[in-house]
Amino acid sequence: MDKRTLGTNGPEVSAIGLGCMSMTGGYSDKPDRQEMISLIRTAVDRGVTFFDTAEIYGPYANEELVGEALAPYQGQVVIATKFGWDIHPVARKPSGRVTSRPEVINHVVDGSLHRLGVDAIDVYYQHRVDPEIPIEDVAGAVKQLIEAGKVKHFGMSEAAAKTIRRAHAVQPVTAVQNEYSLWWRRPEEEVLPACEELGIGFVPYSPLGKGFLTGTITASTSFDASNDIRSTIPRFTPDALQHNQAVVDLLASIAQRKGATPGQIALAWLLAQKPWIVPIPGTRKLHRLEENIGAADVELSADELTEIEDAASKIQVQGGRYNETAERMTNL
Repeated sequence: MDKRTLGTNGPEVSAIGLGCMSMTGGYSDKPDRQEMISLIRTAVDRGVTFFDTAEIYGPYANEELVGEALAPYQGQVVIATKFGWDIHPVARKPSGRVTSRPEVINHVVDGSLHRLGVDAIDVYYQHRVDPEIPIEDVAGAVKQLIEAGKVKHFGMSEAAAKTIRRAHAVQPVTAVQNEYSLWWRRPEEEVLPACEELGIGFVPYSPLGKGFLTGTITASTSFDASNDIRSTIPRFTPDALQHNQAVVDLLASIAQRKGATPGQIALAWLLAQKPWIVPIPGTRKLHRLEENIGAADVELSADELTEIEDAASKIQVQGGRYNETAERMTNL
């Protein structure tokens, strides 16, 4: 697979990474652990070198999974994880609050290092901006971790452009991870221009719209309220799904001509936006992994990109991408 560099001085990674969150829950029942370890290792065999996790996924269980799966490949892959949520360390229960106090960052990094089984974290993201803590203090804390050799690169997730700039002035930001796809394009307004100006890589999460842009979800699809995060998202109500089918239809029309799938066109569109964009689609299935990897070989012409842009500009996506509580924690 082709490689891309995260930011001006960031690591070189595969053009498409692997988001590992769902491998320990979040989208229906928890999958078999050994099957997920096998899937991660298959991804490496297929050329994927960039893997994304976080201490909140599980909590902790996802880092443990990723650490075990990638233990044989230390030095060959880039692992990104995240801090910033208040989690009871013994009960493994999140409070739902963010926390980025420097003393907390200094403590939780050791847990992530242990669970991942590494000497240094390749990319350490602040998962959500903590409005109670000056971002300069957060960047300063990560700067100290970099100087101590515990972290290699600093990242931010769902931060506003002005916050990224303030953090970058203290400790250069290597990567920003925000949701970005054909049905969520807010990063284009301010964050992507800031990343380009400052030499920061951009990592779109949910690049397939939490599965919707693959064309496998319809208005009749149901989501289990007990274990599927999509059951809480306005964009996944039946009415919204029916309305938003126009986005999938657009992708499908291009895909048919290209001998590709709608999901591959969605990923190829992201790759075509900037050479420093590295999407991290998540999956728990081998055939989806191979499909996503195949998107790196799909080239969209200038005319095709214009066609997609023109058609997409006429579609008004319906429904919030998060519930109100979760959305208030973004773009800070």
